[in-house]
This record gives sequence, structure tokens and C-alpha cells, in this order.
Amino acid sequence: MKKSPAWHQHVGHQRDWVWRGWRTRYTYVRSATDEQPPLMLLHGFGASIGHWRQNLPTLGQHHTVYALDLLGFGASEKVTAPYGVEFWVEQVYEFWQTFIQQPVILVGNSIGSLVCLAAAAQYPDMVCGVVMLNLPDSSVLESPPWLANTLSLVKPVTQPLLTTVKWVFTLPPIFNTLFWVIRQPRVLKLWATQAYATPAAITDELIEIFMSPAYERGAARTLRSMVKGKTQPKENPIDYTAKTVLPQLTVPMLLFWGLQDKMVPPSLARLFPKYNSNLKLIEIENAGHCPHDEQPEFVNQEILNWIRTCDH
Repeated sequence: MKKSPAWHQHVGHQRDWVWRGWRTRYTYVRSATDEQPPLMLLHGFGASIGHWRQNLPTLGQHHTVYALDLLGFGASEKVTAPYGVEFWVEQVYEFWQTFIQQPVILVGNSIGSLVCLAAAAQYPDMVCGVVMLNLPDSSVLESPPWLANTLSLVKPVTQPLLTTVKWVFTLPPIFNTLFWVIRQPRVLKLWATQAYATPAAITDELIEIFMSPAYERGAARTLRSMVKGKTQPKENPIDYTAKTVLPQLTVPMLLFWGLQDKMVPPSLARLFPKYNSNLKLIEIENAGHCPHDEQPEFVNQEILNWIRTCDH
């Protein structure tokens, strides 16, 4: 029998759930104290339940906590699907309908933060609070009028070029070769140095968490599907950008940002509270794009403190 990696011991009770015919993975930690409300944890791009291994045990001492592997990631099935924020919002909502059915606090990292924000807007009855660990959304940047006019003029020229480049890049022989390269441990460690500020946090266990799903059957096809995006855009797509969503929300919100984030500049963090007075920003030293994994003790305690001060 294959031995489970050590991190499996720190992420609760893992189970499979079939969503719309696809096998997905989730886990839960049921608190003995049963403090309210429950929490749902949503990982970032390329991550999984394992990325919460330093958060689930502590948060689970006080609240019942659920964590999901979004379809296409972690131990969830690797399939061709219409991936995107709207798609994952539906997975989160239907999971909530199936297993929880009471207001939760959504906790997300990176793209998981985008899903949290969109879910709170789309299904307000589901959400009583939102915690975001970095929010990669540039919609709050204020661009000068001349830049918008210039972009509108060059778009008819650049769009066909970008479409062609994307088509070439996603051709199976080219894409599969690149995928084989990027899933190698050395390459993943190089990527991790951009996401993490502290080298000591880039452990063999962390690399294994990122690497193992990339070796599952269908992984290359799944990532190719994500890169290609939806082939048939909706006639009236929902605007889930932070600039649009934040002013609509009335629930308490907490935003963490690592001050050494190389992927999304920390200067962006200070723009979000301008769009909603219910949003509290906490900036963290010695942390990059994944502060919950670099500074877990601090993040865990701040989340618990914030929950106690909120009126849910």
C-alpha cells in the first residue's frame, strides 16, 4: 500500500465528492467547541488542500473548517471543462448546498480570493464574511484616459496576434513539452522563489504538494483547457472584478498582503479598502504571495481575532 505524504495528517478528513459527474476532493475538520460560523478554504492556482496544512489544525480547534480542491487541481479530477472564476463559484456553492447549508466565512488565497469575492456577490445568503490572502485583481488601478484610448486603438491590431500566439502555444505537441518542463522539481522550486519571500518555507513537502497533481492522468490536458479558456463566451458575462463587486458587499472582509509579494505588487493592496469600508487590510512582513503558508501562526491568530470582533 502506498504511504500517504506526511502533510495528509494535518488536513483533516479527506473525502471524494462527485460534482456534476466529476470526482472532486474535499476535507473537513469538525471543531469540538462548534464555534460559529464555519469556514471554507479555497486554494490558489496550482495549489490544493495541502497548501492549508498549517492552517486547518489551528482554525479547526475553534470552527468547523472545510477545504476544497477546485476541479482541475489537487486530487480533484483532471478533465476538460469551462474553467474560470464563474465555474468554480458554482462548485463552491453546490458544495455548500450539499454539506453546510448555513452562512460561512470564505477564505481564499490568490485566485481562491477571486472565487471568494465572486461567490459572495453571486450568493450572498451563503456568505457571512470573506478573508482574502492576496487579491490578484488590477481593476482598482486608475488608468489615465489617454491610456484607455490608446489601448482601444491598438486592440484591433494586437488581438488577432495574441489569439494566434495562444493558438500556437496551446497546440498539444508544444504545450505538452512545456508542461513536462514546468512540472520538474527544479522549475517548481524556481517558481516558488517568486511566490515566497523566505527560502526556509520552500520545503520538499511544499514542492511535493505542487508537483504530485501535475503527474496525474489528464493534468496536461486540464492545464491546456484552463489556458485556452472558454471557447464560447457568454452574451452577458457577469462582472466579478473587485472594482465592481466590492462596493456591493455588506459582509465583513479581511485582506492579508505579504509586503514582499513579487507576483502582485503590495501597492495594489492599499487601493481595495477605498471601495468598501468593511474591508480591513493587514500587511505582513517577511511574506510573499502565500502569507498563510509563510507566516501561519500570525495569519491563523489574526483570522480568529477578526472573527470574534465581527457581527455575523
